[in-house]
Amino acid sequence: MKTRRDFLKTTTLAASALSPFFNSGSSLMAAAEKPEGQRTFAVFTKHFLGLSHEQLADSLAEIGVTAIEAPIRAGGHVLPEQVEDELPKFVEILKKRGIEIAILTSGINAVDPQQYTEKVLRTAKALGIPRYRMNWYNYDLKQPIWPQLDEIKPKLKDLVAFSKEVGILPCYQNHSGSKMVGAPIWDMASLMRDYPATELAWAFDIMHATIEGSTSWPLEVNLIRDHLGIAFFKNFAWDGKGHKPASLGEGVVGQEYVEGLKKTNYTGPVCLHIEYLKGGLKNEGYLKEAMAVTKRDMEVLKGWWA
Repeated sequence: MKTRRDFLKTTTLAASALSPFFNSGSSLMAAAEKPEGQRTFAVFTKHFLGLSHEQLADSLAEIGVTAIEAPIRAGGHVLPEQVEDELPKFVEILKKRGIEIAILTSGINAVDPQQYTEKVLRTAKALGIPRYRMNWYNYDLKQPIWPQLDEIKPKLKDLVAFSKEVGILPCYQNHSGSKMVGAPIWDMASLMRDYPATELAWAFDIMHATIEGSTSWPLEVNLIRDHLGIAFFKNFAWDGKGHKPASLGEGVVGQEYVEGLKKTNYTGPVCLHIEYLKGGLKNEGYLKEAMAVTKRDMEVLKGWWA
């Protein structure tokens, strides 16, 4: 069982390992668009799914949210097949409350009519949405790994080329798990080397990176730094041999990661994810709790960056 002393020791070692990188003067500005004082703080709105667009906009505005990462995919706020008609309406409703879609979460990882790639990306670009989170790729663990990465290459090449034509930035998120391409970081990073950061970037998830690389996450941060397009924040706590979601201020991920990003002049969007809420909108009091924890965790996140 890890003691608090063990945790502090691990954190200190990780921060120490990051020192050369954080003081190097390297830039993490793959998709930077705003100066330091105007940083975009966004909220991934998955935990609000089920609200009408008006209810969502009102709830977010009430707690001071001004930018979101919006799921525009199966089960999302807008279905991909309805994007041309419904996304403009959604954007307008948000705009009236002073809220922008900074990131569109998609089900897209290829140029594919079944994924509505062209409709979603062209509509998003026309509405001023600058970037989208790609859908992930999965491994078949019964097959060799390298040939599977080779199979991804042409799909990725076509998607990057099409996104460049449209004028929108694709961002790939690292997840934890044995079947997730990008979980060990090195595999997806090897594919990204073929493209500049302005054409393909990371939606880097420090929680998943820390789960996968308990003490090696500084190495992963160093590896992806030149292609960082979005910085995702959520938290977890170790639970025996596994892990469980936690609020931002109570888990393993801490402010030392933010201090490092600040030293490297990262000015791109910062996005909060809430993974630990239980229940849903059908449960009494859920919406009130969802608003409260979102406001609380966003205050923690902004405090880390202050």
